[in-house]
Amino acid sequence: MTIITQTFHLAMKKPATVLLALLSLTLIVQPALAQSAGGAATAQWTPELAMQYKSLSQTALSPDGSLVAYVVREPIMKGEKSEYRNHIWITTADGTPSYQYTQGEASCISPAFSPDGQYLAFTSARSDKNQVWIMRVRGGEAEQVTDAEAGVGAFRWAPDGSRIAYTMRDPDTDEEKKRKKEKRDVILVDKNFKFSHLYTTTLAKNDEGERQTQRLTSGDFHVTEFDWSPDGRTLVFAHQPDPRINTRSTRDLAVVPSDSGAVTPLVTWAGADRDPRFSPDGRTIAFVSHGGQVEDIGLGDVYVIPASGGTPQKLAETPDRNANLLQWSADSRSVFITEARRTARVVYAVPADGAAPRLVTPVEDVVSSASFDRSTRRMAFVYQTPHTPPDVHIASVDNFAMRKITDQHAGVARPPMGRTERLTWKSNDGLEIEGLLTYPVGYQAGQRVPLVLQIHGGPAGVFTGSFTGGSGIYMTQVFAERGYAVLRPNPRGSSGYGKDFRYANFKDWGFGDYEDAMSGVDKVVAMGVGHEDSLAVMGWSYGGYLTSFLVTRTGRFKAASMGAGLPNLVSMVTTTDIPDYLVAHMGGEFWNDYETYEKHSAIYRIKNVTTPTQVIHGARDLRVPFTQGQEFYVALDRLGVPTEMIVYPRTPHGPREPRLLMDVTPRILKWFEHHLQRQAQPAEETPVEGSF
Repeated sequence: MTIITQTFHLAMKKPATVLLALLSLTLIVQPALAQSAGGAATAQWTPELAMQYKSLSQTALSPDGSLVAYVVREPIMKGEKSEYRNHIWITTADGTPSYQYTQGEASCISPAFSPDGQYLAFTSARSDKNQVWIMRVRGGEAEQVTDAEAGVGAFRWAPDGSRIAYTMRDPDTDEEKKRKKEKRDVILVDKNFKFSHLYTTTLAKNDEGERQTQRLTSGDFHVTEFDWSPDGRTLVFAHQPDPRINTRSTRDLAVVPSDSGAVTPLVTWAGADRDPRFSPDGRTIAFVSHGGQVEDIGLGDVYVIPASGGTPQKLAETPDRNANLLQWSADSRSVFITEARRTARVVYAVPADGAAPRLVTPVEDVVSSASFDRSTRRMAFVYQTPHTPPDVHIASVDNFAMRKITDQHAGVARPPMGRTERLTWKSNDGLEIEGLLTYPVGYQAGQRVPLVLQIHGGPAGVFTGSFTGGSGIYMTQVFAERGYAVLRPNPRGSSGYGKDFRYANFKDWGFGDYEDAMSGVDKVVAMGVGHEDSLAVMGWSYGGYLTSFLVTRTGRFKAASMGAGLPNLVSMVTTTDIPDYLVAHMGGEFWNDYETYEKHSAIYRIKNVTTPTQVIHGARDLRVPFTQGQEFYVALDRLGVPTEMIVYPRTPHGPREPRLLMDVTPRILKWFEHHLQRQAQPAEETPVEGSF
């Protein structure tokens, strides 16, 4: 009763939060009940516990900076359901307890405050197709704004709040609908694309009670991102030739009047130009670009161009040269971007006059989903560390001192964790490599323990200081609970260490990166932590590729698990949905250079493998087709190498269903423990003090 009384007192002191206070009453009590109920919760890290840690994303700070909306994703595993559900929550910037803003079985995402701060828009498929909905910030019934036949992609409020612009893919024609009904819907590969185009709709209704919808673009191009001009008269957008992911490196920029009219090209040079944003004064458009030539390995520098057209000007390079543009500062003097910074994820302000970028978030862990108020003096974001789960924080942009304003995991048990630390070491050629080492739960100095080498995807992925207790394909703390140390290196080719480092494995897959990973293993063994006779390796996607290559080059590992791996680059490049990315790394097409493709393909070295190797793959993987895993499994089996293949149904490039995701880590642990000839040694079960 004391908590309830305090909440009403808060509401009386701060009228702007009256609704929030009222709606949060039960939510204040519920965590307390959950914490009480959680007193007898498991004291060990398990996949079931990891799934209780939620994913937070998509913060939206209200224009006046008083409220923060954000998205919480939770697994739903009841009865026959195994799916994720997203809902929007709201909290005040002073940290009043959060309350769930949207409800129901349909997910709600992409929260966006109206320019006057009175409404919150979001997208949801609660009416079958994904549509834009709006609801008063202070509560009420949600109202559907769009009636897009094929569903809404992205949307943005007009600066005056009178309209919403959105993208929609071309709907089926009447003839196409008829063919589907009659089971005559033959697929013609790379034909009859469904392009995404720009539309606007009014918020006000006409005399007939209808909103006016207008199509702004049409033709054989696919709109990817867009933005309004401050006066609402123009939209700038990025577009590519077709919807295929493989054409993402041929994006250009154009503008179109917001009341319809001719599309005018703005940036048309080679490579990808993306994330266009008008400056608040309307004079300039910022965007991220390859810079006039295709850079499929990965490059993203910030450019500006006059809104009226002209020659793009490159701003100062960010450390990783892999920027993702967030928005302009309110004074139009700088652009905020986010990118990886070694094992951290941070925000920079890039001055429009060409001066050096300023680090806005000087942290060593992960800042994500940043948003700003109208003045861009305050920012909201999700923050996490290896030992603390994600929560929403708020900070001043000029004087960064972050403050936590949510506690989404107050009722979730937090057993003792395996400590994570950052390591650096020298590879065989002297290149400095960095990685993260997670120790077993309860590790004592001097103990030698089984060591798992985990390799990330990409190859331009990066291991950052994100929470190690949450769910994922590889649940780090579950391995730590079972007595394993886990090394996660960032070998050459990773993001976060600059362009040269990211390009350093060009035509070198399986060699320099192999040395980077293995020298990290040597480092942990030399530290007296890893046991030389108890080594295992695992990785997904590119991590699966390098896992397959490692077992052809060394017999040091007692067990391996290849997830969605690509052991045959020749067959991979002609079956993947991103062939250009692989061709960029190999330096050309395979028919012009069989030697390079075969040199870097584990399948051509398969006879060297003696390591028991598990193969895991999704049945509907288009990025790394199912046949890649199948090739490796069948070859190993015919060679007599201990192997097994696990296929997850309905699964693309990684499990999308909670129950299937929970299945991965236990299967890998069972494989490792069998071939390392050890039994899992979970910690003795003890009460969890102060679990929250």
